[in-house]
Amino acid sequence: MKILLYNPDNGVTRNFMPHLWMFLLQALTPPGHEVVLVDGNAQPMDEEGIARYVREHNIGLVGIGAMTRMIAKAYRMADAVRAAGVKVVMGGPHVTEMAEEALGRDGGSRHSDAVALGEADETWPRIVEDAARGSLKDVYAPVDDFGQERKPSLQPYPEIPWDKIKLDQFNLLPGILHPLLKRVGAGWGTFRIIPVESGRGCPYGCEFCTVTGFFGDSIRFRTNQSVVNELLLLKARAREEGGQIAVFFIDDNFAINVKRTKSLLRDIIAANAQVHWVAQISANLLRDEELVDLIAAAGGKWIFIGMESIDPTNLAAVKKGFNKPGEYAVVLERLAQRNVFAITSFIFGMDNDAPGVAERTLKEIRSWPAGLPIFGLLTPLPATPLYKRLEAAGRLTRPKHWQEFIPFAMAHTPLKMSIDEAHNEVRIGWANSYSPEAIEKAVDSLNHKPLGYRINILIARLCFRGIYFPQMGRFAWVKTILENRCTILKLIRQGFGAGLDTAVPSVATEPVTEQTH
Repeated sequence: MKILLYNPDNGVTRNFMPHLWMFLLQALTPPGHEVVLVDGNAQPMDEEGIARYVREHNIGLVGIGAMTRMIAKAYRMADAVRAAGVKVVMGGPHVTEMAEEALGRDGGSRHSDAVALGEADETWPRIVEDAARGSLKDVYAPVDDFGQERKPSLQPYPEIPWDKIKLDQFNLLPGILHPLLKRVGAGWGTFRIIPVESGRGCPYGCEFCTVTGFFGDSIRFRTNQSVVNELLLLKARAREEGGQIAVFFIDDNFAINVKRTKSLLRDIIAANAQVHWVAQISANLLRDEELVDLIAAAGGKWIFIGMESIDPTNLAAVKKGFNKPGEYAVVLERLAQRNVFAITSFIFGMDNDAPGVAERTLKEIRSWPAGLPIFGLLTPLPATPLYKRLEAAGRLTRPKHWQEFIPFAMAHTPLKMSIDEAHNEVRIGWANSYSPEAIEKAVDSLNHKPLGYRINILIARLCFRGIYFPQMGRFAWVKTILENRCTILKLIRQGFGAGLDTAVPSVATEPVTEQTH
């Protein structure tokens, strides 16, 4: 049987990193089946396109995984595949919580022939074999002999053959640049951001987050050697291709067990397995000086920090009181001193937010080392404690907001401002952080560092515009480049003056947690 694993885009924002679940399920597929991967962010498709694809490639089963922000597009694509006569199995955080919706048992249309609940490491091989026999069941859940949910151990961990997988669709460098970059011989024939996990689960249970509900509150880790081997494989592939690879550790909190994280980082250093990487770590864990030293020595370049708010009252209300806003500046300075920079995430529309929250937050951000601030709205995702609280209080304005994805649009009424005012606060945050003036200021703030760091912050900020703004058309990108031409030309002149020794560290990418979008 030929199997298509498809990850949809949401049709608006853009993710530059492929999703790990596709590669994992490909590695877990029983022998005798062929698996092809399509990521909608890298290979845009509409309903007609995916229907034509499954017919022309003789696909026998399509697996679709999606977060809430992608689910509307996922359902449309699944409907098109089923109309073409091909079976569909769906999974992921949204489908796990809303299985009745996917199966059409809530009064709506049926979108999927089967659903995989929770982590599919154990159930995927059964799904494939049942589909091959024509006996696909409606629901697959990882349970033990007593009917209790069973979380998969990450020891042993499936070996993903990164040296053999076709990754052409995930090359971030525009095709027009390939000949030039290869001629320069700077090792930029390709550039890919690859997802790697070292553990799953989070014990914090923040009110708005889906992670604890999906992966559980007990942490499971891979062996250090397994992670090191994967990094060495990726590093070797990049070298053979004459390209670059950066890794995004998609653990929901990479340093949740600091002792274990330190041991992993030491093993990475000892094996010379360093690649440039990004990871998600909460601010409270970055108080540890030795941890930050090891992060830098092991190849860490960007750390995603879910700060959420500069207001302790807000943080306590969403069960994230372990974040201490008074420590933010010290943590960011500690990272920057080691040439590690931060992606700082903020959520507006919390219960103690009032008009002006964006400017109050921006005032703090301007006092910190240059980084990548991102802004979103508090979003009640299905089955989270936040959703249940707002539903009980009658505050949901779009109870099924996922049926039509609207970026930066609230689905409930804030307490101290209107919905329109909350939307405006997010616009202020983005406009003041990613305007040409703000980008130039961020670049200039690194004048005391090698040129590569200034190029890095420029590219990263432009990429984040591409992720979060609907401007993926060629004209929009040309306009953005022209708007930032003064900064770009300044860096080019500095590059020639420095003999083009830029040593660009890496480009950051989108975090993977649901709520941050």
